[in-house]
Amino acid sequence: MAAFERLKAAWTWRPLPNCPGRFVLRDAPQDLDPRVLLGPDADFCRFTVPATPDPVVVARLDNGGLISYQHADGTYVHTLNTSEGFARKLSQLGIPLDAIPSSPRPAR
Repeated sequence: MAAFERLKAAWTWRPLPNCPGRFVLRDAPQDLDPRVLLGPDADFCRFTVPATPDPVVVARLDNGGLISYQHADGTYVHTLNTSEGFARKLSQLGIPLDAIPSSPRPAR
């Protein structure tokens, strides 16, 4: 099973309204680190962008990617994105897709 499908099956995700191909993590601790979702060997990139006050932690998957917003209190909002949703959101954030390396399979 591909990394995107494994991550989607391992956790509870809810579609984001009016955001095709984007899902938000539900029923998980708010301080859940992205490395718990993808494993310690995953390649993450961290960005500070004008489009959001929170640092953005990004990992590319085989069929999309994980975009996590890290709040100042240490909590996260994790979004799982199809390839189309991932490319669209990165563009909105001003993050070039080719700046994100591919990641290994999810840890869970």
